[in-house]
Amino acid sequence: MSTSGQHADTGLQLLPFRGLRYVPEQVGSLAAVTSPPYDVVVRPDGLQHLESADPHNIVRLILPQAGTAAARHEQSAATLSRWLAEGVLAHDPEPALYVYEQRRGTLLQRGLIGALKLSRPEDGVVLPHEDVMPDIVEDRAALMRATAANFEPLLLTYRGDGGPAPVDAAAGTVDAASAGAGMPGAVGDGGAAAVIERAVSRPPLLATTTEDGFRHRLWSLTDAGEIAEAQSDLARHQALIADGHHRWATYLRLHTEHPGPGPWSHGLVLLVDTVRHPLEVRAIHRLLHRLPVADALAAVEGLFRVRTIEGLAPALAALAAAGADGNAFLLAGDGRFHLIDRPDEGLLARTVPTSRPPAWRTLDATVLHHALLDEVWRIPDTPDHIMYIHTADAAVEQAERRGATAVLMHPVREEVVLDLARLGVTMPRKSTSFGPKPATGLVLRSLGND
Repeated sequence: MSTSGQHADTGLQLLPFRGLRYVPEQVGSLAAVTSPPYDVVVRPDGLQHLESADPHNIVRLILPQAGTAAARHEQSAATLSRWLAEGVLAHDPEPALYVYEQRRGTLLQRGLIGALKLSRPEDGVVLPHEDVMPDIVEDRAALMRATAANFEPLLLTYRGDGGPAPVDAAAGTVDAASAGAGMPGAVGDGGAAAVIERAVSRPPLLATTTEDGFRHRLWSLTDAGEIAEAQSDLARHQALIADGHHRWATYLRLHTEHPGPGPWSHGLVLLVDTVRHPLEVRAIHRLLHRLPVADALAAVEGLFRVRTIEGLAPALAALAAAGADGNAFLLAGDGRFHLIDRPDEGLLARTVPTSRPPAWRTLDATVLHHALLDEVWRIPDTPDHIMYIHTADAAVEQAERRGATAVLMHPVREEVVLDLARLGVTMPRKSTSFGPKPATGLVLRSLGND
């Protein structure tokens, strides 16, 4: 999503900051103190697992446990203060941008972590593509107020000027020497890509492998020339929010409370050039707490075609095939999988708003929320009724355990997401999951030290 015609001060403005990081000697291992982003942790199972992995796991800051919201936020602030006093966390000696790498098998992703200057939606510098839930924004804002910290970088993508990084087919690694040869704006011509590739040739600040098989490495950029080179390149681009809409909305809210220049005018982000490192786009599934599968199926009779399939893998394959022709969903929770597709045209006509573009009206998430949740099942989109889960097997397991219904979704194509974002049209919340997502806990930002 290059915007090369923009003036430099209207694009992405990424500033260095003094990273707050775990002191390796004070924790069991860096892998044991990391976590997925807060909204990916499946509560309560995932939370309990992470809490038991290490007494200093980052979930004790991002998802503290207490009886009330205020108590949770106070507990997080107290924990952060204690860990700073005990030397569990410490600030890096000087401001830096951070090169971050994730690798698993042949999948390789690299980007820059820094403090991004916040911009208004109408400026078109950072493009959201999903709606947000006000209660979650309020909770995240209260946590940030209490701790004066950004614990997790948002994942933002931009379209660099070069081509994809050449890959060594045998090793699944980038050939830094030839990367970008003959490609305008790629490694050989400088810019953020060149800065990143030079950094990864040096020893990293840290390296760890998390239990999901991803290897994470982090480098610090403190050289003024390299920082300026990356900043000049990024200033010609706009970005799409891939993951972290609620945190971005939180940044904007808190900036209105602390107007003017200062630490609250920036937020912690990871910027990834998807020309060089394309992201995976996955679906986010729904768990309907209070709706048994039998009741869900009875309500859609005559409104959708229903087919029953045995086994998760065949069911997901059938969902992908049906999704290519129109709206389709998998209902699970009773030991089987029920594919519902071919929605009744009359149902869609009376439930889906016509004021949005056709690409929005035909989204699975649009049809699910307006036709099924609002009209057919009459389920409010609140946390006590709906849980959002990022993996199909976890959604199915939770549904079967609770006697609930899991609604498994098919991913939205990235081109649709980009097209709608450029039009300023937001998708229903939790419509997409871009990845791989950055691990939480490798580098934090304290607003009191910027």
